[in-house]
Amino acid sequence: MNEPIASSGTDTAESVSVREWLRGLEVFAGPLADFDPAEAPSEPTELFLSWLREAVAAGVPDAHAMTLSTVGEDGGPDARVLILKNVDTDGWQFAVHAGSPKGRQLAARPSAALTFYWPALGRQVRVRGAVEPASPDQSAADLLARASSARAEVLLGRQSDHLENPEDREAALRTALARIEAEPELVSPEWTLQTLVPVQIEFWQADKGRLHNRLRYERPDRHTAWERHLLWP
Repeated sequence: MNEPIASSGTDTAESVSVREWLRGLEVFAGPLADFDPAEAPSEPTELFLSWLREAVAAGVPDAHAMTLSTVGEDGGPDARVLILKNVDTDGWQFAVHAGSPKGRQLAARPSAALTFYWPALGRQVRVRGAVEPASPDQSAADLLARASSARAEVLLGRQSDHLENPEDREAALRTALARIEAEPELVSPEWTLQTLVPVQIEFWQADKGRLHNRLRYERPDRHTAWERHLLWP
């Protein structure tokens, strides 16, 4: 097979070879995890933490990484990978810089979706709901728990801006690190801890025969008990 080459849109020989190459990649290669929806607990948080612990025990890299999906200023979808900060019965926590694209998007439209994928186990979890900011004190505590280099990056406050010269970035980072060394308790007021309060949580377990098991927890708001529904593959 020819080396895959990205095409410009027409169905050329190169695009066909890419298609064949992609179709030839194996999915669900290893032994998949077991999941019986009938034995799922009434609280989805309990099931999520069980799956997360199993992913960590199985050696899944960055098992606590997740895709955060938001609505952009232009009304289109936007997504990026973040690290999960905490999860409890209140919701799923993550942190953003208020001046970043995701921070501005959440301020304008405070709802989002999270996606976790653990391919070694053939498992996926999808979470949807409203997003609420934590108090300034809670956000500051989260930032102070981060490494100095991560805190310095937050102080730059120019996330996703165009960068004309990499040397400017290095100089700005050195300046920010010096500020943190001089003021160990310095925090950026724009650093915001966010909680996604879920109304839908779906647990997806792959099956080699494509009869995937899907279980969705649903509720209209945080004050209502969860309902559980099986979904077609």
